[in-house]
Amino acid sequence: MTKPRHTSADAPIRENPPTSASGERVLSAMSGGVDSSVATLLLLGQGFQVTGVTMKLFDNQLLPEGQESTCCSLDDVEDAKAVCRRLGIPHFTLNFKEKFGACVVDPFCESYLNGETPNPCINCNRYLKLAGLQQRRRELGAAYVATGHYVQRAFDEQTGTWQLLRAADAAKDQSYVLYHLTQDDLAHMLFPLGGLEKRQVRQLAAENDFVNAEKAESQDICFIPDGDYSRFIQRHMPDAARQRGFAPGPIVDETGAARGQHNGLARYTVGQRKGIGIANPVPLYVTGKDVARNQLLVAPRDGLLAQEVRLRDVNVISGDYRPRAFGATVKLSYRQQPVAAVVQLLDNREALVCLENPQVRPAPGQAVVAYNRDAVIGGGTVSA
Repeated sequence: MTKPRHTSADAPIRENPPTSASGERVLSAMSGGVDSSVATLLLLGQGFQVTGVTMKLFDNQLLPEGQESTCCSLDDVEDAKAVCRRLGIPHFTLNFKEKFGACVVDPFCESYLNGETPNPCINCNRYLKLAGLQQRRRELGAAYVATGHYVQRAFDEQTGTWQLLRAADAAKDQSYVLYHLTQDDLAHMLFPLGGLEKRQVRQLAAENDFVNAEKAESQDICFIPDGDYSRFIQRHMPDAARQRGFAPGPIVDETGAARGQHNGLARYTVGQRKGIGIANPVPLYVTGKDVARNQLLVAPRDGLLAQEVRLRDVNVISGDYRPRAFGATVKLSYRQQPVAAVVQLLDNREALVCLENPQVRPAPGQAVVAYNRDAVIGGGTVSA
């Protein structure tokens, strides 16, 4: 084994107090990509006893011939194994296909059929990459689960709670998709890449001769590599798709007037302009879906603006969930810049987000995440 090299690209992990490795065992989630590989490298340099773990999530037999999931494919597993061999650490694969189907794929399809636009990566992180691995960590007696996410954690001495923080590389920050973390999760997690920029990660991978140093990042939903959500849902849930989601129906504008026919609500999302098929002097956008009436609702762009957004399934990372109101900045989508708002926590894990200025309304099924400066307060799913 060639000893891993560490260079000036290394950066301290933003933790308070700093983690003392002292040979503690860590399960490092390895997708076969460059990020998780370098995260594993850094853990070894910090003195942890590391085991690489790759999750087999999706059954490629469910895809059309010639297609393969862009996450945890056979090539990805081999890349992860190759990195572990180079680092001289053990590696094993976990079969989470059944759980992935039940916790990610099925809810994704159901959400679309119910008129929403879900983000399956959030459920995958929540139920597989974190909860599933935490369970294995406990079974194996390991101290931590580590991932290649670009986020940081810190311990707040005043409140006695762990915080989830934005990454140093703002362009790569992934805190938005981890708003569901709990105090127990954060106490047993490590994020070695939180203080690094992407270019530094690739530099470390190249300097250590990793086979995936130049590997491209996956962009689309991993189990729909061609991006054809409608075809996937119809293949995966044919009976349900015939009953709802893909039946033609009326397109209705803000006055209640019928403007045409849609070819299935599941083929559209809130905010969409192209592909509606209506000629109008002023461009029309999808502003909502009336699933009960099978109506697609459209209006000029102003009809997309909202000053309030209601959330369900709300999580507060501190664990202090009680009805109250507080000021925050919120992200209404993964790439959007945070905007000022007042968040009202309600009973039953619901919340009302009151925006300082009207914003384009996020689609039902998407996530809204609240921040206090760099720290994630929590988040939830947009209600219909």
